[in-house]
Amino acid sequence: MRNEPKKVNQPKKEASPAKSSSGKSFELPNFSEMLTGSALRNIAGFGLLLFTVILGVSMLSYLFTWQHDQSLVTGSAWSFLTNGEIEADNWLGRLGAWLAHTFVFAGFGISSFFIVFVLALVSLRLIFVDLQWPIARHFYHSILLMLTASFTLGYVFEGLLGSGFPWGGAFGKYLASWLSKFTGALGTGLLVAAYWTVYAAVRYNLSFKAASLLPKKRASDEEEDEEPQASVNVQRVVKPREEQVSPTIDLTKGLDAEEDEDEAPWLEEEEELLADEEIPEPVLKNPEPIPTSVGPALEIEEIAEEEPAVLAESGVVLSEQELYDPKLDLSNYKYPPIELLVEHGTSKVQINAEELEKNKNQIIETLGHYNIEIDKIRATVGPTVTLYEIVPAAGVRISKIKNLEDDIALSLAALGIRIIAPMPGKGTIGIEVPNQHKEVVSMRSLLASEKFVNSDMELPVAIGKTIANEIFITDLAKMPHLLMAGATGQGKSVGLNAILVSLLYKRHPSELKFVLVDPKKVELSLFKHIERHFLAKLPGTDDAIITDTMKVVDTMNSLCIEMDKRYDLLKDAQVRNLIEYNTKFRKRKLNPNNGHRFLPYIVVVIDEFADLIMTAGKEIETPIARLAQLARAVGIHLIVATQRPSVNIITGTIKANFPARIGFKVSSKIDSRTILDAGGAEQLIGRGDMLLSLGSNLIRLQCAFVDTPEVEAICEYIGGQRGYPDAFLLPEYSSGEESSSVADFDPNDRDPLFEDAARVIVANQQGSTSLLQRRMKLGYNRAGRLIDQLEAAGVVGPFEGSKAREVLIPDEYSLEQLLNRLNEK
Repeated sequence: MRNEPKKVNQPKKEASPAKSSSGKSFELPNFSEMLTGSALRNIAGFGLLLFTVILGVSMLSYLFTWQHDQSLVTGSAWSFLTNGEIEADNWLGRLGAWLAHTFVFAGFGISSFFIVFVLALVSLRLIFVDLQWPIARHFYHSILLMLTASFTLGYVFEGLLGSGFPWGGAFGKYLASWLSKFTGALGTGLLVAAYWTVYAAVRYNLSFKAASLLPKKRASDEEEDEEPQASVNVQRVVKPREEQVSPTIDLTKGLDAEEDEDEAPWLEEEEELLADEEIPEPVLKNPEPIPTSVGPALEIEEIAEEEPAVLAESGVVLSEQELYDPKLDLSNYKYPPIELLVEHGTSKVQINAEELEKNKNQIIETLGHYNIEIDKIRATVGPTVTLYEIVPAAGVRISKIKNLEDDIALSLAALGIRIIAPMPGKGTIGIEVPNQHKEVVSMRSLLASEKFVNSDMELPVAIGKTIANEIFITDLAKMPHLLMAGATGQGKSVGLNAILVSLLYKRHPSELKFVLVDPKKVELSLFKHIERHFLAKLPGTDDAIITDTMKVVDTMNSLCIEMDKRYDLLKDAQVRNLIEYNTKFRKRKLNPNNGHRFLPYIVVVIDEFADLIMTAGKEIETPIARLAQLARAVGIHLIVATQRPSVNIITGTIKANFPARIGFKVSSKIDSRTILDAGGAEQLIGRGDMLLSLGSNLIRLQCAFVDTPEVEAICEYIGGQRGYPDAFLLPEYSSGEESSSVADFDPNDRDPLFEDAARVIVANQQGSTSLLQRRMKLGYNRAGRLIDQLEAAGVVGPFEGSKAREVLIPDEYSLEQLLNRLNEK
């Protein structure tokens, strides 16, 4: 087969500009383009709003002027409206009198105001594109209420009371009259009462119980029966325009010698930018059943098994509505609104044809200097970087192009040139070139996108956008741990804030807790406002954000204890991971009296890991490595960040357990290989430009930007709501030095609350300082001294590292004997 010259699709020819008598060209206004997209939307919206106001005023005036105007509206509409001798009392004259007569008298009576309500919603939705009212749901409810209210008003006021005012309009009067003749006045009244009772029960989810007629149950059953129905927190997210994907541009035009570049431009957009259009309501998927509302129409994700839940060891069958809901403690919690975030920049990709043409020519010329021919070249424009994909001619070695990285960067006079040879899954070679004018990726555009709103991930994280301007969302629960590194000022702290903000917008305080470690004391201090909602800390700690190195070591060891306890719970429940355990707990198949509880996710964020390694060394590395190896299945996930990705900081033990890594701009290729196991991070352009490694793939992303005032506003919004009494308390952990004081304890010098504390410990069979704090309302220091005294007296065992203290006294009778012996001394 002979080789034929490749043909490139010619762009559609546009209308030639008109020329004046002087020969200069000028363009005529294109009215068809002016009346598309948002222009038509605004015209329709304001027009419909004007009609809605006119209709509403006309009907309102009809309530006061109907007696005079009713007799005037006779004959056809045209003859009435054009007859200048008729003077109507309606506030809008003959037009208002005719509209009110049509909708109220000849229509549905007073209930016609539902039509005004629906029209107002539609018009405002057309005008304001960011309003996310559920139009369809309101439309159906309004039509149903209008029809039934018209019938009810016609039956009561016109049928029974004989009122002259058309309360139900012609529709209600006719239907009530027909039904009264069919079932009688009493039967019609019973039907009306039955309908509104059923409607109220269905609409407001009312339940009717006959508990008072049944034999009295035990107290525990009564509490269970009287438990209020689980209220649901709905996260309303305003969705902007449809997510825009960067156009792919064919730059091949001009490579064929037979084509004349003067006849048509080489630039052709294969995908048009999405025009403004009405966006359907997003669907938010949460793991728990929630009602239709983020205005949304919310999708209900039900538990897979259809059998009714059974409470372990009791045999009580529970309906689906009586499943345990961990959100009930904060049932009025409201997710932060999207308005707290600022729309930085624009979500549209700005295509600079001149820049693309120049870069294309420079790439072709540079490759031509080395006798490298290419068959095709095309560009994908992203927010900060443009990807040029080239198809080399047959016989050209890929390594030959790869070695020209510096030469291409020199010819383009640009930093951050990266060559991907070959492109994964494609038969092309990619050349990434930074744009002259870079777009800011706003965090608001990501969180308001349909992709994030509809995400059913356990811990969804909206990191940024790809080169193709596609929103990139990943699940932290599947990573399962993340390692971040980058030089100072390259976007690492903003990246941490983006991850935390994503989780705050998606998860309820009962489902997620943070352990924040901030040696610099300023990076994560903004999150102190959410301590009673989302933060976890050691018992007796004043500040939930950990800044002291020794407290970091204790916290990591405490998390290891928590991990071991969770694995024991999973073992008893005969499940393999956190999702299965919590599902079983919600179905009340796990008895809380046996120590079972709902387990929230715990995300540990460690900033400036290098500083911790320098000061604590193996003390901090060992528990972190243990958590990274084992904690995934029990819902504990680590995010570790550092600005020094050297081999003595990020050791092999750490790297082996952090498969997901993010590299911002670093100073050398060695640092890039340390963090990503590949070069490339040293060629990034900074300001949020990053490489994400998920296994063997490297993805270049532009990190979403969320400013400090935005994070502060979100935290203050959450912190201003009712929270838990205290932060989530981790298991107590004390170093060996602290427990050594037990040997010096004098049994005769006991605390006045010693005996009460002993009874609490034995009754609960739990040797815990936090237990004494909660039950006896003590401070941490006094509770700790009591635990030391109880150890010396033989009530609890010694401290055993990650294991909880053993209670040595089996029952209260044995305890009383021990106390009597101590009192005799």
